[in-house]
Amino acid sequence: MRITSKGQVTIPQEIRERFGFLPLTELEFVVEGDRVWLRKPKVRNKGGLVARMRGRATAKLSTEEILRLTREAS
Repeated sequence: MRITSKGQVTIPQEIRERFGFLPLTELEFVVEGDRVWLRKPKVRNKGGLVARMRGRATAKLSTEEILRLTREAS
């Protein structure tokens, strides 16, 4: 694997599929000694995610309808 002139690397398809790395997936580098690890970051602030997503829904469902659909999917 090589780094491009823009500092990019291509993650092989097999690895992307195995670990669920989809387009726009956020990843972080972890440095341990002389090794570098790549991983999905831990979700630290779920409230922040909710705040960022507020107002973005396109479906006109009530909270009760959403909860019912969620329960049916389980």
